[in-house]
Amino acid sequence: MNIPFLDLKSPYTELKDELDSAYQRVMESGWFIMGAEVEAFEHEFAAYCEVKHCVGVGNGLEALHLILRAYGIGEGHEVIVPSNTYIATWLAVSYAGAIPVPVEPLAHTYYLDPEKVEAAITPRTRAILPVHLYGLLADIDPLIALAEKYDLKVIEDSAQAQGAHYKGRMSGSLGHAAGFSFYPGKNLGALGDAGAVITNDDKLVEQVRMLRNYGSKVKYYNDIKGYNSRLDEMQAAFLRVKLKHLDEWNMRRTKIASTYLDSLGQLTDLILPSVLDSTEPSWHIFPVRHSRRDDLQKYLKNKGVDTLIHYPVPPHLSGAYADLNMPKGTFPIAEKIASSELSLPMGPHLTLDEVGYITNAIREYIAKI
Repeated sequence: MNIPFLDLKSPYTELKDELDSAYQRVMESGWFIMGAEVEAFEHEFAAYCEVKHCVGVGNGLEALHLILRAYGIGEGHEVIVPSNTYIATWLAVSYAGAIPVPVEPLAHTYYLDPEKVEAAITPRTRAILPVHLYGLLADIDPLIALAEKYDLKVIEDSAQAQGAHYKGRMSGSLGHAAGFSFYPGKNLGALGDAGAVITNDDKLVEQVRMLRNYGSKVKYYNDIKGYNSRLDEMQAAFLRVKLKHLDEWNMRRTKIASTYLDSLGQLTDLILPSVLDSTEPSWHIFPVRHSRRDDLQKYLKNKGVDTLIHYPVPPHLSGAYADLNMPKGTFPIAEKIASSELSLPMGPHLTLDEVGYITNAIREYIAKI
């Protein structure tokens, strides 16, 4: 077999009539920025996430950045971030002018260790920014308790967790605000870059709406120094179509994940994802870990199975954050994850026959070593 890591053609094939109709609707409207499609998507996505407000923005990084700016978090402030995440989480903090303060995850999971979070809080700390990495839900309640204790904000990075649940509550509705990415590979993916902010905070949403649109409520009247970060009409129309199918497609991902877990659960030295009790992951990515990750990846490639590494370089070891002077060994858990993680194919159009082929190949590899 030849199995891609992610199939982005089949979603269009399945939804062709609906997506083509959405395209036609926007083109015939003659309105392409900040119109009826964006307004409708904002209403529909807020309702889906069980919150009061949604603001469509340019991408997931800008969603987080605008939340931080809207809360007045900037120069001289600190924001606690995971040591193991995609660099966009850290960049959002840097763009706001604040300092990202990395904290390690619990060794057997990918989410923030609350004890280490509390130890990292200083008088300059203004927010905790947990990431629902891979679509596995971070344990939010202990972080909410810390935020209440120290008067902090909890801002969810929900870029990989559209449709996931924590104790019956929707991802993105758990903290004070959340940023979403709708990058094409996401569970709810646009056909280009797109993102959103969701919140129940009336004051925050007013600020975010101004910040995304040049700092303006009324055209040509600018109340604050803002940005140009607007979800466009075409992407909003596509997202409205895909949102109707998100739950079904997430169920397909869950079935695939369950098959992976059942088939690979007894393999020596292969670390499978750990799911927090009372959560329902979105399974954006299915990560496994192995001490000979690179060799396993090469073996699978030779078998026709494409895989990816999320993420080979932790942010503190990137050139972008060399100024923070955090050399190798500073965050050993994040570094171990980065050196051993391998993402297996995952998506709503992956077949169970393909999953069986992948798991058989992994079992063959481990039997050989």
